[in-house]
Amino acid sequence: MLSLDIELRRGDYRRHVRIEEAARVVALVGLSGAGKTSVLNAIAGLLRPQAGRIAVDGRVLFDAAARVDVPAHRRRIGYVFQDARLFPHLDVAANLRYGRHGGQAQARFAFEDIVALLGIGALLERRPRHLSGGEAQRVAIGRALLSQPALLLLDEPLSALDTARREELIPYLQRVRDELGLPMLYVSHREEEVRRIAEAVHVLD
Repeated sequence: MLSLDIELRRGDYRRHVRIEEAARVVALVGLSGAGKTSVLNAIAGLLRPQAGRIAVDGRVLFDAAARVDVPAHRRRIGYVFQDARLFPHLDVAANLRYGRHGGQAQARFAFEDIVALLGIGALLERRPRHLSGGEAQRVAIGRALLSQPALLLLDEPLSALDTARREELIPYLQRVRDELGLPMLYVSHREEEVRRIAEAVHVLD
């Protein structure tokens, strides 16, 4: 359950966004500049709203009136950006392990399970420069999942890929959706892409 009622302001830009959604996989769509990434950054704790409230499955992350503002590193948010942002000096296995938080004995998402889910077992010893765009994004998704998030944010994760690589990655996103049951907020401007991944769509006009 995503509960979001916030006012965002940056310079002359102002946006009020309200979402009450029980679907586990929600898409946020709109034209460039509509504020989609700003909403994700507010949820992640990277941008502080001027006012309002943010809660995920009943857990309050931000409430201006009650003076609640959970630090970003304690929000349990996994974030996948448009570009993979992998560490070039680390191999895939080390990039994945960098995302691990907390006691792994109680981890919901185990290293071996995520590697199998995303089909990246054969890539573990490679450096990022030897990965295709789709492979790099799968590693980025794996790293975000190994942070043991309560919510996964995806900011146009396919936008930097060509058609063939997008088609390669979409089935893996569908597997994450179907097999993990993890709440996801997915930003995109591609209607066909959203239709294949999201259960509910909200439009920023």
